[in-house]
Amino acid sequence: MPNDRATSGTEFAGWRIMRSDAGRFWASRERPFPPAAEQAGACRTVDADDLRELCQAIAEQESLAEVVPHARSAGTHLLGLAALGVMEIPPASPA
Repeated sequence: MPNDRATSGTEFAGWRIMRSDAGRFWASRERPFPPAAEQAGACRTVDADDLRELCQAIAEQESLAEVVPHARSAGTHLLGLAALGVMEIPPASPA
């Protein structure tokens, strides 16, 4: 998979862009996503027919990864507030 002129000048921070011999575009994230992001469905490698679609695929993966830490930190923040007595967390209902 050469890194040719079709991808030169195209910047995707943290992603390596390649074009297959068949002309398909591929991107691979240079660093792995956190495990929670991968469990949420974020993929480190994506492909597309053209650069516009590839950009969309990369954005989708980064969006998936961004959502996960916010949810985790919000939950941790709520548990911290409960521990301080600032708020109450209702008991879990029996199953």
